[in-house]
Amino acid sequence: MTPRERFKAALERRPLAGRVPHFELVNYLTMEMLGRVHPLYREYAQWGQMSAAEQKLHIDDMADVYIRTAEKCEWSAILVMAQPWGFESHRRLLERVRAKSGNRYFLMMHGDATFAIPDGQGVYDFSMRIYDDPQGLKDEAARNLDEKLKEQAILASDGTCDGLALCSDYCFNSGPFISPAQFDEFIYPYLKAGIAAQRKLGFYVIKHTDGNIMPILDRLVAANPHALHSIDPQGGVDIAEVKKLYGSRVCLIGNVDCGLMDTGTDEQVVASARYALRHGMPGGGYIFSTSNCIYAGMRPARYELILDVWRREGNY
Repeated sequence: MTPRERFKAALERRPLAGRVPHFELVNYLTMEMLGRVHPLYREYAQWGQMSAAEQKLHIDDMADVYIRTAEKCEWSAILVMAQPWGFESHRRLLERVRAKSGNRYFLMMHGDATFAIPDGQGVYDFSMRIYDDPQGLKDEAARNLDEKLKEQAILASDGTCDGLALCSDYCFNSGPFISPAQFDEFIYPYLKAGIAAQRKLGFYVIKHTDGNIMPILDRLVAANPHALHSIDPQGGVDIAEVKKLYGSRVCLIGNVDCGLMDTGTDEQVVASARYALRHGMPGGGYIFSTSNCIYAGMRPARYELILDVWRREGNY
């Protein structure tokens, strides 16, 4: 089986032999690990002034960084991150990754249209609208979903993209940014409808949110994604508990503590990786991952440490 086929099998919770699949939403340490600038760290203010040949060279170079990262880190999947120059060029980048890598990797793009935790002034505005303009919020949620699904229908038509990562964050470490009742009113209906439409288009769907998801975990599972990411221990989410409750219904991705990878001891990092594997793997339906991503400032040695645990102990 190719890494792509193994990733799909895990998403479908089918039994696997050999090593459990692994990927990360993003690895920002490409300069340290590959000597290459990550695509999201590049400035493209002059994109519109570039010739078609210049744009093609940039896209080709970025595709190469994504593929080399997957090779270096032994990923089964690649999330091609959105770039600031628009949907069509983003789709060209995805197509180039596929052309250069063939069918070796499971390829995905961001695809979430639902409301996420607002930033700054947005928190105040969103809170006021819940009470002053609830129907306006719902209308906006419906419009956002309709626009996103139009783009995704274009993606589905060429078959380049295997799946969608829904990356709207809903939770702090203390719990959801709105109450479960408000989640049911302003987010859940659009999440569920979106996932149903995305599945109908032929996509695998991974729902990501950090933080303490336990108060809304039943809703996240009921929305029917193929997988949940990141099963965040910093938010008090225990993969053993989630596996017991919903492991027969949804694939789990994550649970290796990013906080410990930054500030803990080597022994704590190893223990976290081992715990995630031991409780995520039984019965299939698990993909090894950190509880967020390989973010800027993390020591590459810490990522290598959990990869060593995965290579030794992540085998069926």
